[in-house]
Amino acid sequence: MAFTSLNHYIDYAWLLRAYQLTRKDGAVGVDGQTAAMYESQLESNLQDLLDRIKSGQYKAPAIRRSYIPKGNGQQRPLGIPTFEDKIVQRAVVMLLEPIYEQDFYDCSFGFRKHRSAHQALQSLRNHIMDEKGRWVLDVDIQRYFDMIDHQHLRNFLARRVVDGVVRKLIDKWLKAGVLDAGVLKYSGRGTPQGGVASPLLANVYLHYVLDEWFTQEVKPRMRGNCSLTRFADDFVMVFERYDDCYRVQQVLGKRFERYGLNLHPEKTRRVDFRFRFRKENQQRGKAVNFDFLGFTHYWGKSRRGHFVVRQKTAKDRLARTLKAFNEFCRRYRHKPLDVQHTMLNRKLRGHYAYFGVTGNGKSLRNIHHKVQHLWRKWLGRRSRKSYIPWQRFTALLNRFPLEQPHIYHQYIQGHQLARQ
Repeated sequence: MAFTSLNHYIDYAWLLRAYQLTRKDGAVGVDGQTAAMYESQLESNLQDLLDRIKSGQYKAPAIRRSYIPKGNGQQRPLGIPTFEDKIVQRAVVMLLEPIYEQDFYDCSFGFRKHRSAHQALQSLRNHIMDEKGRWVLDVDIQRYFDMIDHQHLRNFLARRVVDGVVRKLIDKWLKAGVLDAGVLKYSGRGTPQGGVASPLLANVYLHYVLDEWFTQEVKPRMRGNCSLTRFADDFVMVFERYDDCYRVQQVLGKRFERYGLNLHPEKTRRVDFRFRFRKENQQRGKAVNFDFLGFTHYWGKSRRGHFVVRQKTAKDRLARTLKAFNEFCRRYRHKPLDVQHTMLNRKLRGHYAYFGVTGNGKSLRNIHHKVQHLWRKWLGRRSRKSYIPWQRFTALLNRFPLEQPHIYHQYIQGHQLARQ
């Protein structure tokens, strides 16, 4: 059923809670207003904002375009709303999340409460191990957030939400222009990455385009087991039988084109994941492994000699991490040693917290070893000598030891035991 009245929940207390949940250290939007500036007259600002929302006079400001580097050398476009717009978007997300949590399928893990990337990785591993998944569709959607069709999105939202105030707010965000290098642009597609409401809207879109279609139409027609694991716009499909995988691959592109989306012709591929034929396929130059959420999935042997699915840090993520550590050591080489040591350990703990899964110890030790070499290299360049003997550097490490690798996420008998 569709909800016809929701906006009455948005009152001063609701906006205050939305303000509390909004990041205060984020980049500023087109108006240059910071969280501190808004907080100086918080009560009057929120009351004025509430009046404008209820009366329909609220105008969504343009999104400021910013770019961050991607691992492949390209740049990822981000959209940065104003601070006040972030509050309004958070208030609407607080309304819609409980509704769509009733609809979303278990195969979806991205941008949802109490769900994480590691749960997606564990679910994917379980599907392969328990359901004899041997054929994998590794799918990449080209510029997904930029290609979401506004009209299709409105039709999807109308299935559950027809409240006029809420729908008008969403329409205003969709119609708000993007300020890129001083030029204001408008488009009938896309929901900018970086916006508070964008993850939820993107999830709603793929829920109807992919999740619902796969669960209700594809899965009942398959001859063997099959599964879908999706985290935001990254997803993989796993099949027990080749013919099922082939049939879905033939129709998947047409399904996405119907809703204005395109699959990447080079990154979308079918992977023969049968462990008994991996050596033959490698010799023929065929793909035998696949990447998902920064991990390469491959077959290995357990301590008892059984074939199990292993997950190790993907090469591109490993290279990106080392590049970031190298840049950090270069920029902060003149800082006091205790400051560098604290910040390096913080970064290492963050890396271990995500990539520390069962079977990935070798990659973690590799990172630890190479970070030591990078730190030594840039400490040596603080002076004209440009070199620190290993004996002297080892003594320094005794005073300032780098964080040792740690497995935070252990897979035991199909369950994930995460360190609290």
